[in-house]
Amino acid sequence: MPNIPDHLVNLKGGFKAFLSPPPEGVVRLTVGEPAFDTPSAISEAAIKAIREGDTHYTRGEGRESLCSSWASYLRERWSIPVQDDGIVVTPGAKQALLYAMMVAAEPGDEVILMAPSWPTHVEQVEIMGAIPVLVKCQQPSFHPNLDDVAAAITDRTSAILINSPNNPTGAVYTPEEMQGLVRLAIEHDLWIISDEIYTELIWNETEHVAPAAIEGGFERTLTVVGPSKTHAMTGWRVGIFAAPTPVAKVVGRLQGNTCSHIPAFLMSAAEVAANNWDSVAEFRGDYIRRRALMMDLLNEIPILSASEPEGAFYMMVDVTSTGMDATTFAKRAMDEAKVQVIPLESLPGGEGFVRLSYAAEDEVIKEGVKRLGAWLNSQ
Repeated sequence: MPNIPDHLVNLKGGFKAFLSPPPEGVVRLTVGEPAFDTPSAISEAAIKAIREGDTHYTRGEGRESLCSSWASYLRERWSIPVQDDGIVVTPGAKQALLYAMMVAAEPGDEVILMAPSWPTHVEQVEIMGAIPVLVKCQQPSFHPNLDDVAAAITDRTSAILINSPNNPTGAVYTPEEMQGLVRLAIEHDLWIISDEIYTELIWNETEHVAPAAIEGGFERTLTVVGPSKTHAMTGWRVGIFAAPTPVAKVVGRLQGNTCSHIPAFLMSAAEVAANNWDSVAEFRGDYIRRRALMMDLLNEIPILSASEPEGAFYMMVDVTSTGMDATTFAKRAMDEAKVQVIPLESLPGGEGFVRLSYAAEDEVIKEGVKRLGAWLNSQ
């Protein structure tokens, strides 16, 4: 058999090993998706489209009305000056991120990421044959140190990737931090890849400032958003790529030569999502309550130390006082406590931490943390 390229064989698969459905009876505190159903108006739009025969080829970037709706959202909500034809609707936000990588990184380039970083960010850089440069964030806030970011920039750097609110840390970067990162990108003429999938899920008073909304930022920023986390649409695989129109036209051609477009009958549903944020406000209340619930329960386990998340729906838990590394902790938690968590040992900056998701149902959170406490108390 011919050889598979080494940089593909060596892809690690991210959190895949700890995201597989566990054996029956195991409590999952791992999955990064809302424990809600997709709002009925969105689902009904897709059902109606199928019944009306909307199952044929259409505009690759997404129908004009769909792209216009998402462009309007980004302009009005986050002051990103994107035009309607600066939008490409992609099969999931991961695909939008991959297109961004294809635009921003060539083989041998360096892409700066804040550590710990979501594994897919790192692995997509490697798919491109580029080099991920991981700059460790400050603990326990997990906010970036701009001096460290500046020191990591070299003549080979082509892009900075920003993910705020952050997966896995829950950190929400301040307006000053965002402005500082954009200044660095301008100074060194770098692309910015901005993963903003969680921007509607901020729990503190921090104002989200999109890099593309900062002076000098738009022309170099590739923004990725979508309804997956906000509208409980993770399985629908709908992502939004937003950029200056000349960049979006290139990405449109990339999509036309790879997957053509998202399923035609999902476009009506994605348009409804772009114009329907009432459900997000309802979800927010549940997330805030579940965040507080998990924090309170973890605080009753002295041997664990949880960082209070500022956004998204993940919690970083320091397990070093247990005497176990994070991977050992996760494996034993699965086998002995019957609780599935994600270890971050393999991620630079994540050593000694596990990630818990509080997007789960209340009873799942209560049972999972209760089991962890009972297991640790028995050691």
